[in-house]
Amino acid sequence: MQSLLNKKIVLGISGGIAAYKSAELARQLMQEGASVQVVMTEAAQQFVTPVTMQALTGNPVYTSQWDSSIANNMAHIELSRAADAILIAPASADLMAKLSLGLADDLLSTLCLARDCPLLLAPAMNKQMWEHAATQRSAERLIADKVTLLGPASGFQACGEVGFGRMLEPVEITEQLIAFFQKKSLLGKRVLITAGPTFEAIDPVRGITNRSSGKMGFAIARAAVEAGAEVHLITGPCDLTTPLAATGKITRTNVVSAKEMHAATMQSTDCDIFFAVAAVADWGIAKPAKDKIKRQVRQAPDLEFVANLDILADVAKTVKTKGGKLHPYCVGFAAESTDLQKHAEEKRKRKGIPMIVGNIGPDTFGSDLNQLLIVDESGSKKMAQAEKLQLARQLIQLVAKKI
Repeated sequence: MQSLLNKKIVLGISGGIAAYKSAELARQLMQEGASVQVVMTEAAQQFVTPVTMQALTGNPVYTSQWDSSIANNMAHIELSRAADAILIAPASADLMAKLSLGLADDLLSTLCLARDCPLLLAPAMNKQMWEHAATQRSAERLIADKVTLLGPASGFQACGEVGFGRMLEPVEITEQLIAFFQKKSLLGKRVLITAGPTFEAIDPVRGITNRSSGKMGFAIARAAVEAGAEVHLITGPCDLTTPLAATGKITRTNVVSAKEMHAATMQSTDCDIFFAVAAVADWGIAKPAKDKIKRQVRQAPDLEFVANLDILADVAKTVKTKGGKLHPYCVGFAAESTDLQKHAEEKRKRKGIPMIVGNIGPDTFGSDLNQLLIVDESGSKKMAQAEKLQLARQLIQLVAKKI
């Protein structure tokens, strides 16, 4: 799936050591289907060459507002008119100051002033430069002018200091650019999501779990943030990176057992939508051993099981009607092995929720692909096999219409 397919991006590069990341950024944008046109300032060429960027993008690199290779000799007009967005990474303190004041003394700044497309900046500078009152005023003016700032992040800087001012990594910038283009159907909404497996301890080194990777839940979390929502992601043990963490619109809570997931979820039910995606263990061990149970020849340990609390059913009991709509709107998940339609419909009615999303668990656990069956009061609908993020985006738009 190429999330930037057919998008035309002008990638502006200003002076700063973070310009070395721009080459990787261009490559990632192209992998997502975008065509990339690079514009560089004179200072940027001290850190990365136009030859490098031309080789990566397959397009000529523009560095001068007097470039006569464009027929009408108006690069600052033509380049912006053909673009879906202008992305400047890195954006130096100097360039931010110029753009915030409407100054235009080179191709990149003139291009930004003459644009009729969105402008996104990824700031990159020393922490003192970022924290300086003048730079903060520049940032405030740019935001007031509806320019989107991506970052900066906090971390180690080339000067040896640590703090805010570090440019986001290329993958983070790419994800945020993709999110920028998504339909904001959940703007202002709060979304609660459980994801991944749970782990029920038998002793300090053993336990009961399942094959859920968390990928579907994390994909829904990303799609919800892309749609403009504030997201609380409660996840069992998994190794996935928090999606779109740099946006500040997602909070992650890590838990281990079903009991911990239940407690964390019930503390966060004041939301607009609840996606119960986690593969929660139905049973735990009544009395986990304090020490490792030693193996004995031909004798298995005698384990007593106890039913875990039902997270989805308990959240459903808290649902209220606001303005004629359910709050929160609960979406359950059913990972089955057979008779998907039958079991999904039964689970939806049993839990007392408006929508259930079913799949064949063994076919999707750990995979990047999925195939969904959506069941609600009006009937059922199949979503053909696709990447989980693509399905998550479709599901988010579907639920957005419901609420």
